[in-house]
Amino acid sequence: MNRHRVTPGPVLALTALWSVTRAVLLWLLLHDDAPLLGGGSVNREVSRLYFHWYGVLVHGGFPVHDALWQYPPGAGAVLLAPGLAPGLTYFQAFVALTLAADALIAGALARAGTRPGRSLLGAALWTGGLPLLLHLPLARYDVEVTALAVLCLLTMAHSPRAGGVFGALGALVKVWPALALLGTPPGRPTRTAWTWAAVTGAASLALFAVLFTGPLSFLREQGGRGVQIESLGGTALNLARHAGWTGRPRYQYGAIELVGPYVHAVASASLALTAAAFGVLVLWRVRARHWSEATPYDAALSAVLLFTVTSRVISPQYMIWLLGLAAVCLTSRHTSQRPVAALVVAACALSTVAYPMSYREVIDGSWTGCLLMLARNALLAAAAVLSLVRLWRAARPPAEENPPTRQPGPGSGRLADRALSTS
Repeated sequence: MNRHRVTPGPVLALTALWSVTRAVLLWLLLHDDAPLLGGGSVNREVSRLYFHWYGVLVHGGFPVHDALWQYPPGAGAVLLAPGLAPGLTYFQAFVALTLAADALIAGALARAGTRPGRSLLGAALWTGGLPLLLHLPLARYDVEVTALAVLCLLTMAHSPRAGGVFGALGALVKVWPALALLGTPPGRPTRTAWTWAAVTGAASLALFAVLFTGPLSFLREQGGRGVQIESLGGTALNLARHAGWTGRPRYQYGAIELVGPYVHAVASASLALTAAAFGVLVLWRVRARHWSEATPYDAALSAVLLFTVTSRVISPQYMIWLLGLAAVCLTSRHTSQRPVAALVVAACALSTVAYPMSYREVIDGSWTGCLLMLARNALLAAAAVLSLVRLWRAARPPAEENPPTRQPGPGSGRLADRALSTS
């Protein structure tokens, strides 16, 4: 009976840690103009860009002709939400809602971790790991997206219907949470989750089409994106500048991208690798034979890692997704992704050194900036490969479930009788 008893000590410690670290993040947010914290660039995303989009959305339309608008229509609902908070500026309300989503994630992970046979390590990873990204998570809406993915995975076991709904809502905000449905157990749970995800997605898109103009305009701008300087391809091109490559960085589509010779080839290679990653994941899904309670969690982390490292864009806020999914994995004692979670945490720390602390070095293509991005992206690539290998191995049925059988040879019966008679 004692092994099922949950003591309040660890939960209270996590609550205290969350309160202290989030107070520090708020302090950093208030001092965002310091050069080491980005010189105001982190806050500017909310106070200028998000607030500008809010002004468009509140009049019933998406920013159709804005090249920076590259998000599914569900993002509009998230950006409109701060306007509902009375007595607060848009920036204050946005940060308050982000903190509420952060607390929701921590609470959901803690609740999952206190169940019999589970672990609070996931809640600890999220609570202590998010501050590695400094104040960036408070000034992006990726925490809200991650909350939907976390709820999708944690509710899937006892309610595939709810899991499908949360997955669809997350995909409508930023696409990638749809990958949380990859590892649903085969049979009825998968049919239920995927059906409810499809119904929720279709109904929500229809609602956006009725209430707003241009809900699918993001597809045009998304297709025009190039190679962001922080992606794997961008790191290779940045290093090539030291070997005489004549390209240069340029701000476009809301990010610093590289323009010049071979950029189109690198972008095409990234898209091809993303397609190949999707094929590998489908093959895993078809060939997987062993499911544990951790399989949906592990599959989601592996899928998002693969799509992240093969993407033309790896923005620093992408690390929030990976941290949240790694935390979900660690709530289960059966997860295969513990070493992957450690690599993700290390990549978060390096990502912060690159942005915002040393972003000028990255843009200028100095050796410091190049080596920082090379180290961060090497960690992500290693995490993706290790995650897939461990996911694939965990999908094999345990050997003891299928013991080899030996066919009795000629005379085996007589040998057995003789052994019994002499014993």
